[in-house]
Amino acid sequence: MTHPHAAEALQATAIAGIAGILIAGSVLAHLARRVRQPAVIGEITAGILLGPSLLGLLPGNPTQRLFPDDVRPLLSMVAQLGLLLFMFTVGWELDWTTMRRRKSSVAGVTAGSILAPMLLGVGVAALLYHAHSHVNGEKVPFSSFGLYLGVSMSITAFPVLARILKDNNLSRTKIGALALTSAAFGDVLAWCLLAGVVAVVTASGPSGFTDTLWMSAGYGAAMIVVVRPLVARGVARLSARGSGVHLATLVAAGLLLSAYTTSRIGIHPIFGAFAFGLVMPRKPQAMLEERMVRPLQHAGELMLPVYFIVTGLSVDVASLSPGAWGELGLILAAAVLGKLLGAGLPARSFGLGWKESTGVGVLMNTRGLTELIILGVGLDLGVLDRTLFTEMVLMALITTAMTGPLLPHLFPRARMDLVTGPAKASGRVRAPGPAGEQASDLAV
Repeated sequence: MTHPHAAEALQATAIAGIAGILIAGSVLAHLARRVRQPAVIGEITAGILLGPSLLGLLPGNPTQRLFPDDVRPLLSMVAQLGLLLFMFTVGWELDWTTMRRRKSSVAGVTAGSILAPMLLGVGVAALLYHAHSHVNGEKVPFSSFGLYLGVSMSITAFPVLARILKDNNLSRTKIGALALTSAAFGDVLAWCLLAGVVAVVTASGPSGFTDTLWMSAGYGAAMIVVVRPLVARGVARLSARGSGVHLATLVAAGLLLSAYTTSRIGIHPIFGAFAFGLVMPRKPQAMLEERMVRPLQHAGELMLPVYFIVTGLSVDVASLSPGAWGELGLILAAAVLGKLLGAGLPARSFGLGWKESTGVGVLMNTRGLTELIILGVGLDLGVLDRTLFTEMVLMALITTAMTGPLLPHLFPRARMDLVTGPAKASGRVRAPGPAGEQASDLAV
């Protein structure tokens, strides 16, 4: 039994640690924006710097003092809540109407941008498997290892991409709309693929996988047939009464219960939060944005930076050997080439020039927080060891950071092919989805 004073000391340490996390994340996010990078670059960097990669190398190991082992479960709980709130907003902001437009080009870019890097990722997994086949003393089956690396390579971070497009006045161009809509559809497909991979990893044999598959199908059917109409009816009733003060609280409870359900089924809680966001109604938009989305986003903005620090505690750049840096080079080459070919060639086949097609591939190469979430799941499941996890986190950081500096060379502002008129740098440009910009701000 934990002594009351010891428990209070742990809570105090956790509170101080969260304060340090918020300060470091805010400072580095500001610095990232100053160099025209999305804020998520600064926040991820803050997590790495506060971990064993830098702070832990100083005399006295300040990382261990700020985030001792006993405190990390408390930080992980806060990080998990922030992550679930984020995943809910990602699900809610997806606009199926926008995604149905330009079906042929969107389908081609989406399929290519997932399949090409996934195949290259499986190829890289075959080369790296011997060096990373054992995690925590347990051998990882190649099927789980290869599938996980393939799915990890195929990710495009929709919310981060939305912010990059806005900052570069590309949100309202045909190319920007194609990339963003393809990324939105690809996000849904990638989460479905990841759910399948997680089911394969966690299932105890073929019968266990079959059980997980059937329970997942039943959960999905219940969300569509039962939960969606009930939630829509409740929101309509609250709107008609002009109430909805406690809407965010009720929705938070719903997404947590949905996350709990997917966890019990055998797939990660993030899928439950994401699915609950998908089935939430989008109208009345003004009331939902004011009473539901903004409060949940603000809560997520406070808690999500903790996720970067928890992730950074597992990233140890200083421990990478020369061979590991060579592996990182191979991973980077596969990740970048997969997106350039997988997204660029279909875009070219639909009539875009080579420069514009390359630009679509560069845009789809943005990974950001979405990649970190998937890598964190892989680390928790014991599919990735800490060395490969560090390499993959660095890949996500580099591929996201390289997008912004390349765009001015690919899309000079004077030659933009606008969809609906000139974009205004000072205006509020919304990404596809009812919470376009707000959700993007949360993620970046």
